[in-house]
Amino acid sequence: MKSDLARARIPAVAKLAFILMFAVATIWISGGPTPAYANRIAIVVNGTAITSLDIDRRIKLLRLQRARGKLKEKAQEQLIEEAIKMTEVGRLRAAVSDARVNQSFARFAKGNKMSTKQMSQMLRQAGVGADHFKEFIRVQMSWPRVVEARYSSGGRMSTEDLVSKMLERGGVKPTTTEYILQQVIFVVPKAKRNAILSARKREAESMRQRFVDCNSTREFAKGLKDVSVRDLGRVMQPALPGDWKALVEKTSEGKTTGTKVTDRGVEFIAVCSAKEVSDDLAAEMVIRSELAKEPSGNSANSDKYMKELREKARVTYK
Repeated sequence: MKSDLARARIPAVAKLAFILMFAVATIWISGGPTPAYANRIAIVVNGTAITSLDIDRRIKLLRLQRARGKLKEKAQEQLIEEAIKMTEVGRLRAAVSDARVNQSFARFAKGNKMSTKQMSQMLRQAGVGADHFKEFIRVQMSWPRVVEARYSSGGRMSTEDLVSKMLERGGVKPTTTEYILQQVIFVVPKAKRNAILSARKREAESMRQRFVDCNSTREFAKGLKDVSVRDLGRVMQPALPGDWKALVEKTSEGKTTGTKVTDRGVEFIAVCSAKEVSDDLAAEMVIRSELAKEPSGNSANSDKYMKELREKARVTYK
């Protein structure tokens, strides 16, 4: 059964577009979504509940993949494994943001010549649902982060590895942009989101339009209610957060990015300084970024890590 389950594992996010190629035909054959039924907790993994509805949705996702065999067992195994992974992702605070998940979801839709609305509707009709699929994407995108952190020599490349990669470049040390950044957050409590979000957007826009420099941000914010100013410090271009990368890169030194609505409220980032650097840390960041674009070769590390976590996991069937 173990080998059967291994073969049934859903491939990495980059290879998942084929799922949707079968989806429309499957929906036509099935005649639409199945009727609703009573939902109950079926399995608890490290305190995280997996419901009968979760299992039903994963079975339907497996069917879209043309999976065969004992689909309920395969669905349960996948969900247990994902819950264990996300426990570790949560412990290390390595989960990708909703924005990145939504970007990936949009790419799937575009790759299948659909809008995100059409894709969501298709997944709903298939009985999978957009939320279930997005959480699946989140696991696939977040898990490599913790594997990399675990098996990357304490998070830094060894001197030997760095020198080796630079020699491959002909001995030229790569350069990148070093930013000093400051984050400004106009906090919006969830309970008041609908009521005050628009007003907070206007306040944030007003502040960024009057921005002078990073030294005066805190003094300016003192006269405003529920505004947080955080110094992000030195950030290399390859390490810029994905949600902000494009905005920061097109922002001039001494200016601010546009505002963005997040789970915390309304935010913008001030670019205190931006300069080209070519020290060892900069070289490492550039090389790491390039290596990340190459096909992953850490599946053995992933399996080893997962085996260790599985042995410690608390799994209870209800």
